Amino acid sequence: MTAGVPRRWRPTPAIGGIVAVHAGAAALAAVQPACWPYAAGAVAASHAMMATAGLWPRSALLGPNWTRLPEHVGTQIAITIDDGPDPEVTPRVLDLLDRYDARATFFCIGELALRYPHLVEAIVARGHAVENHSQHHRHHFSLMGPRGMHREIEAAQRTLAELTGTAPLFFRAPAGLRNPFLEPVLCGLGLRLASWTRRGFDTRASDAAKVADRLLRGLAARDILLLHDGHAAHDEQGRPVVFDALDIVLLAARDAGLSCTTLRAALTGAQALPSAERTGATTAAPGSR
Repeated sequence: MTAGVPRRWRPTPAIGGIVAVHAGAAALAAVQPACWPYAAGAVAASHAMMATAGLWPRSALLGPNWTRLPEHVGTQIAITIDDGPDPEVTPRVLDLLDRYDARATFFCIGELALRYPHLVEAIVARGHAVENHSQHHRHHFSLMGPRGMHREIEAAQRTLAELTGTAPLFFRAPAGLRNPFLEPVLCGLGLRLASWTRRGFDTRASDAAKVADRLLRGLAARDILLLHDGHAAHDEQGRPVVFDALDIVLLAARDAGLSCTTLRAALTGAQALPSAERTGATTAAPGSR
């Protein structure tokens, strides 16, 4: 499939099974009205299964979902950073990534990108990728219908494309929660869903070492790791835990011979800019890349 091009939605076997359950239940109720409690029970069970799948961020039951990088990336991993940009956290995260010559994928919230456009431009100018994390990061996103989801995602798509000069190729749902309407919307917008291999819970935990341990436990090539530059938890000294946790993770990845790539590069096969070129690009217009 061509990156960024709308594609045809193909229901998963789970979705097909749910449709079949509904059709079978309707037929049973029509032919044997006395059996309607069984038909209703089957429909309720199928809805419960859908709800469970939507509450499981790494599930592929509702549609394709990147939880690991493709095999061709070799010994690379992906650091993904959600909920920004944030004026306190994002610049220091960028400096830390530069120190290790590592590239990351920033899933940005559209309204925050509009508030801090210089941070979005800095992310791109320093060799990282900006992807879609919805326009407003609604807590009830997973309860929206297809129109509401389309509005949220398409608005962020426009916002981020205007700021960076390049349309996002990936979407991550707020908190990773979704419903069966999401995949058809993503197909129409030419986006792919991405979750993660493991997360550090750095929006809740105040101990950077514990956050890093969650991310590093079983670390292997092709892993996708989740951290946050927005909604960051703070340690006892008031320091965002993402700083120390990311430092530990990047050092461990380097020592293990793992390099960091972006989801975009893993999808398209593009090569990330060398550090010297990224340094020289920091003053370039975002649309010139």
